[in-house]
Amino acid sequence: MQTSLNQSPIKGKEILFFKKTHGFLLFLLICLFAGCKKDISSGSQSPFNVDNSTLKNNTGPAPWSVFATGLNSPRGLKWGPDGNLYVAEGGLGGTFSTIGLCDQVPTAGPYLGSTTSGRISMITPAGVRTTITDQLPSSTGSAQIGSPISGVADVAFIGNTLYAVLAGAGCSHGVPTIPNGVVRVERDGSGSWTMIADLSAWLQAHPVQNPEPDDFEPDGTPYSMLAVRGDMYVVEPNHGDLIKVTTAGVISRVVDISASQGHIVPTALAYHGNFFLGNLHPYPIVDGSSKILKITPSGELKDWATGLTTVLGLVFDQRDRMYVLENTVSSPNGFPAPGHGQIVRIDPSGNRETIATGLSLPTGMTMGPDGNLYVSNWGFGPPLGEIVKVILNN
Repeated sequence: MQTSLNQSPIKGKEILFFKKTHGFLLFLLICLFAGCKKDISSGSQSPFNVDNSTLKNNTGPAPWSVFATGLNSPRGLKWGPDGNLYVAEGGLGGTFSTIGLCDQVPTAGPYLGSTTSGRISMITPAGVRTTITDQLPSSTGSAQIGSPISGVADVAFIGNTLYAVLAGAGCSHGVPTIPNGVVRVERDGSGSWTMIADLSAWLQAHPVQNPEPDDFEPDGTPYSMLAVRGDMYVVEPNHGDLIKVTTAGVISRVVDISASQGHIVPTALAYHGNFFLGNLHPYPIVDGSSKILKITPSGELKDWATGLTTVLGLVFDQRDRMYVLENTVSSPNGFPAPGHGQIVRIDPSGNRETIATGLSLPTGMTMGPDGNLYVSNWGFGPPLGEIVKVILNN
């Protein structure tokens, strides 16, 4: 694997689908990592003013139901070695401005930050939620685009140790004292954590070949993180990077995605002998414009599956089938909307089947120890956040 040392991303108004959350819940997520080009300024009306109880039309062969509630913008999630589910949360946003202290993010900014409103929750197999820590940064984007929230992007375990990757920190996000980065989180009830790797500084010192200037985020907006063979791998959508982080805090580049793909807004990451990477694609969203890339050990990128839409999560089962979490377009202007999230299964022969529909602004997915899928639903905008369980019967 290439590891030469050489940061939800916003283009015009593509505030990545996961980094922004509130009135524009899902759209913001796309924009967060994408850098939307569409103008959604003051005259725009949020399409998400709906009652989520009317949208649970869980059709398809794999029924789903609510597993846990009470989450604040749930994002990436993983099952821990203790048999509990750990969920990264965007949090509640902030109020502190860094205007005049550092460069601000265009379109999505200026951000307002907080050092203590990002959160990680633990959920028992019975669906009972408790707080692991609520002492992590979170930030709120421009009110002009719906005040999207970003905070803790994802979690991962190496052995019994819990790590998290931050997306709502750094001076450009209104949090000058804490950078975006990978942190080690204690599970002793104290809520304490330790910064392992400063991704804000690394991203600024190691620019990608084809950054998107329209809504460039100096501190980046990490989206997903995986633990593989004792190291962590982080996807950064705004810059277009796949980064390796060791437990000792050594950071290196696996591959500059922008170099060969341009600004495709990479998001979801899975590992199955090789890395597999999904993307959102810049706004406005076009059904079928996203894809899955296979990343070989040498760092070569190859198209593995195309014709997908706003890929938000990837996971494999024990039969080598990939599950793809999507949010399809529901309106002529390219806005995603509640009730249009779905999961597609792709078998080793390339055959596809839509196994679950009716999800609302989903932002992450993992496979449970019971062989079922768990999805962060209503991933933008507290207090609607929930985890749903998708029952896989075959």
